[in-house]
Amino acid sequence: MSDIEGKILRIYDKSKPEDEDLYETSNVNHVAWGLVVVLAGLVVWLAIALVNAENQRNALASKQCRDPLFTAEIDHQCLLTVRSREHWWQHLWYGFTHVKPEDPNAGHRYDRRKVPAQQAQP
Repeated sequence: MSDIEGKILRIYDKSKPEDEDLYETSNVNHVAWGLVVVLAGLVVWLAIALVNAENQRNALASKQCRDPLFTAEIDHQCLLTVRSREHWWQHLWYGFTHVKPEDPNAGHRYDRRKVPAQQAQP
């Protein structure tokens, strides 16, 4: 290689990319963000399951899915397609706010009828 070629190579040596800065390094913790995404997906999945379960529970409680032929039985096909409330968020809200089973002997809070008090037995 001649002197002229050496000078030209030295001139263009500074213009070639540096391999050390070619790839960016990240300080983001990918495991933690991956765990956040997985847990958010789990929360969404559980919310969907709660909405479906509450829809079926409300349909059974309000007797919307009785079998037309055998009145004591349940129409299982109806349970798959019933919409017992108008919106899905109503099921979600009911499921979040009613974590204990309702007392069947207690009156509904919007019921105007008076529930007679039980008398003590001597």
